[in-house]
Amino acid sequence: MKFAVFFITLLFHGVNSAQDTNTNKLREKISTLRSQNKQVNKDTVYIGLLIDLGAKLRFVNPDSLLLLSNEAQKLSSKIKFHKGESKSLYNLGTYYSDIGEHTKAIHSYEIAQNIAKKNNYKSLSLRIGNELANENYYNGDYSRALLGYFNNIKVAQAQKNIKMEAILFENVADIYATQKDYDQALEFYTKVEKLNNLIGNDISSAETMSNVASIYAETGDFQNALFKINRSIKTFEKKEHWDWLAYAYEVKGKIYLKQKQYTRALYWYDKSNILHENLQDDRGIIDLYSGMAEANFGLEKDSVSHNYALMAFEISTSIKSMEGIKKCSNMLYKIYKNEENYASALKYHEIFRQISDTLSRGENKMSLNMLKTEISHKNQQEALVLKNEKALAKQRLYIYVAIIFIIIMGAIAFLVTRGKKILKKMNKTLESQKRDLELRESELWESNNTKNKLFSIIAHDLRGPIGALEGLLKLLNSGDIKRSEFKEFIPKLKNDVNSISFTLNNLLSWGQSQMREATTDPSNTDLYSLVENNINLLSEIAYTKMITLDNLIVNRAMIWCDENQMDIVIRNLLSNALKFTPNDGHITIGYVDRPDFLEIFVKDTGIGIDEYVQDSILSKNTTVSTYGTNNEKGTGLGLSLCNEMVIKNGGNLWVKSELNVGSTFYFTVPKGKKHFQKSA
Repeated sequence: MKFAVFFITLLFHGVNSAQDTNTNKLREKISTLRSQNKQVNKDTVYIGLLIDLGAKLRFVNPDSLLLLSNEAQKLSSKIKFHKGESKSLYNLGTYYSDIGEHTKAIHSYEIAQNIAKKNNYKSLSLRIGNELANENYYNGDYSRALLGYFNNIKVAQAQKNIKMEAILFENVADIYATQKDYDQALEFYTKVEKLNNLIGNDISSAETMSNVASIYAETGDFQNALFKINRSIKTFEKKEHWDWLAYAYEVKGKIYLKQKQYTRALYWYDKSNILHENLQDDRGIIDLYSGMAEANFGLEKDSVSHNYALMAFEISTSIKSMEGIKKCSNMLYKIYKNEENYASALKYHEIFRQISDTLSRGENKMSLNMLKTEISHKNQQEALVLKNEKALAKQRLYIYVAIIFIIIMGAIAFLVTRGKKILKKMNKTLESQKRDLELRESELWESNNTKNKLFSIIAHDLRGPIGALEGLLKLLNSGDIKRSEFKEFIPKLKNDVNSISFTLNNLLSWGQSQMREATTDPSNTDLYSLVENNINLLSEIAYTKMITLDNLIVNRAMIWCDENQMDIVIRNLLSNALKFTPNDGHITIGYVDRPDFLEIFVKDTGIGIDEYVQDSILSKNTTVSTYGTNNEKGTGLGLSLCNEMVIKNGGNLWVKSELNVGSTFYFTVPKGKKHFQKSA
């Protein structure tokens, strides 16, 4: 029975390929970040990519899963990136589980879940809880596993996490199937199929059908078994879902094996074995090798059967699979007995009997434990109801106390009313003075904050043009260009100097008014002229990187805003777009006409912003700064300042971005006043 776990999908370009498109994309993203970011070890995006790549390599190269997860866990712990730390430990638990180190797996999962719970990562905590229950299942502690699944099902239902609910019910069904209680297992699979229909995912439905087909094979319902498994195989082949396709082939071989059609069984086992050559899934290959051993034994190929049975036994022993050891030791007993090697036959028969006795005692105990689990589950529900009733009683007591308190306070208020009349004038005076002091304090704070941001903006906007001018003068001074050639740059230099002077004067005027008044002074402003001025100002940078700038703003598109503030917003957004757009890129600025405002956008074809960063870059107190495509450096204050200015002008700023596709920054601003438009 293939057990439901996470991070198992591995897409191959071909059967013999060990790499998939998603894996290569992850590696490319990691390489890109390493080349662009000097502080990559402190980058949460980089850590997240390490975690994702490790999970993708689980069945391809488990050692890489271990190394990447350890690295991600250390980096996450160092910068207190809690989600990364929890996910890294989750991956480590998966690695240890796959190699049969269940104690280490449980330890890693428990630490990961504690971090997830502490930081309220509900979905991640639920996934880890499922894996902890899986470990109890692998250890043969079915009662504890069952209780874990039921508890997690309640959590999944409370979170309305249908996908996890389906996985958990499927795992419960697997426990009953292991105990050969196939009727009960099918009842749970019926619930899973209903949930899969709600999810609407073909892969999930096919995975469930594969497990159901395996149960039908055990019960002798071969017609339904073949119907289910053929539908699953069709889906897995179409979606190139290789690990589950390998399992589906093995189940189809099992269906024919149960009918003693050994040659047809081996055909499907061989197809599964070919796929397993590219997968390192020890738990999944035990049943495959056992089936191949049994089919070859049926065809009287004892030597081939012996090899497969021995390989399955060794894998079962290495990962401590009791069910696998039981099945393989019984097969080896039959083979050695048939070969009249009675000493070896006796050895494996004793192993078989020892494991069988252990599991038999465990099964008897498990029957009681399952009953106890069910009773415990009901008792927990009743305790929860009782706890809720006590909580309601306590709430009622609090309400009564609050009512009494209100009555007392009302009486006191009545007694002090006359005293308030005497103090009313004095209180008004004090309140007025207090408001004046608070207002002045706020103005001083705002003025000081504005001063700091002003100098950051000056450095942000003027560094580029001044740097270009400085570079040209250095070329002249070093003799790299002749004076006659330099004269050709004089018109351009004059334009640059004029632009720098204009920008500096605007910034200083705005800064002086902000430090004095800290207010926004809106007026009717021509958006087209504002954009054109900034495009002209930044044209040199665009030309250097061969980036096209398209202004889709129509002439006389009037907006109601503080012109200086809006000028800085547009300049910062265009500057950032140029910074993060590679050579030969394209930047567009336009707007959508809404009923009461214009929705302005600046769209680029740059490197994009990862979702880890998008939520933080617009925060008022955040200074997220990265290098541009040509290693341009920024102050890290531009976007937060843009957001503040847009809000002051009655609008909102937001971003939509996709890695390696580009980013679009949107902001709204009120339309211009009609009476101003008429007078103009």
